[in-house]
Amino acid sequence: MTSVVPPTIGIDFGTTNTVVSMTHGDGSARLVRFPTSEGDLFAFRSALSFHNLQGHGGEANERVVEAGPWAIEAYLEDPLETRFIQSFKSFAASAAFTETRILNKRYLFEDLLAAFLLKVREHAGEAMADLPPRVIVGRPVTFAGGNPDEALALQRYEAAFARLGFNDIRYAYEPVGAAFFFARQLKQDATVLVADFGGGTSDFSLVRFERKADGTLASTPLSHSGVGVAGDAFDYRIIDQLVSPALGKGSLYRAFDNRLPIPQRYYTAFARWDQLALLRASRDMRDIRSLEKTAMEPDKISRLIEVLDDNHGYALYRSVSGLKEALSAHERAMFRFEAGSILIEQEVERSTFQGWIAPELAAIETAVDQALARANLAPDQVDRVFLTGGSSFVPAVRDIFQRRFAADRIESGGEFESIASGLALIGRENDLDLWTMRATAKSVA
Repeated sequence: MTSVVPPTIGIDFGTTNTVVSMTHGDGSARLVRFPTSEGDLFAFRSALSFHNLQGHGGEANERVVEAGPWAIEAYLEDPLETRFIQSFKSFAASAAFTETRILNKRYLFEDLLAAFLLKVREHAGEAMADLPPRVIVGRPVTFAGGNPDEALALQRYEAAFARLGFNDIRYAYEPVGAAFFFARQLKQDATVLVADFGGGTSDFSLVRFERKADGTLASTPLSHSGVGVAGDAFDYRIIDQLVSPALGKGSLYRAFDNRLPIPQRYYTAFARWDQLALLRASRDMRDIRSLEKTAMEPDKISRLIEVLDDNHGYALYRSVSGLKEALSAHERAMFRFEAGSILIEQEVERSTFQGWIAPELAAIETAVDQALARANLAPDQVDRVFLTGGSSFVPAVRDIFQRRFAADRIESGGEFESIASGLALIGRENDLDLWTMRATAKSVA
């Protein structure tokens, strides 16, 4: 009698998007889809919104929590009364982040993640109504941040995922999940390097896959490396070079008989568009308004004020993403940001963009070489290279691999599904301890 293999679930909680996959009796992994008014989606935006609704007849306020595209919609409808949070994964390993107060309520990181996960489950409907007791959660090789505390991040994950009812919570490196997804197509033994480019981190794993006599695929982890820079850092370089100077960065203002530079801190919020609403509500906003009267180029400060007052951050994000995608396909592209009375246009050469992101490219290149060195492998000993994630389309990123490996060894694909589906497949492995860790375990590079 054939035993029935219970379903397994893999969750890729990403900086930009979250993807969920489940295996079924036939051994296949299928993505969980989320119904929307515009059709089903499987890449669920890693975003949260909190909004207070005033009750009728003097009733107490009601706090409305949303996630994903519904959170973005709520924020765009009422940005000043909505607290919007995205890319919060980047704070998971930060000991400096202890809590945030939202609508007079205290939220720890695990509270934010739990609120997000519960909304993910709600929007999935029947697909996530009955969850298995075990979950395989993706984690970066190196968490984002200047001094990331890996143990703290996993403890926070543990507390959040437990609130969904999971009692066997395991963690696997995100590129290892992608490796399992990729391995399904292997016809022969191979040493595989997987490069996963997310929003906040770039991670690399080397895995050896071998076919056993019974046809099953045996796998052995060889090494891992990672760095806390990826697509979000590329976006910020574009904003810093093209947009911030048109909004006053680098210009001067008069202070008595002196001419002083506009404070740089006003432009650091542009690293993430959702942070612009916080700048709008901060004490700095009063100073920015006063600068318009003393600035040497007041029209630029006027544009900055309009971007903040009229909530143009999301439109800016879309323009930046559009340029990055266009430069992946063409040697030059036109950047165009138009919102309200603001119009910023400039043609950008791909080579210029590559110069802007040179520090990030160098960090990524170093991490690739670390993965090879830790496995004691030369590039010609790697049989296949699998690139996944949005930034894998950036030509300068691909060039890092093309300079090390033969072109016919490099493949890409599964930009959204590879990690989550691979994590779910890992959940079917007999020796889970070889591929996963628990929150209290120490990882080995």
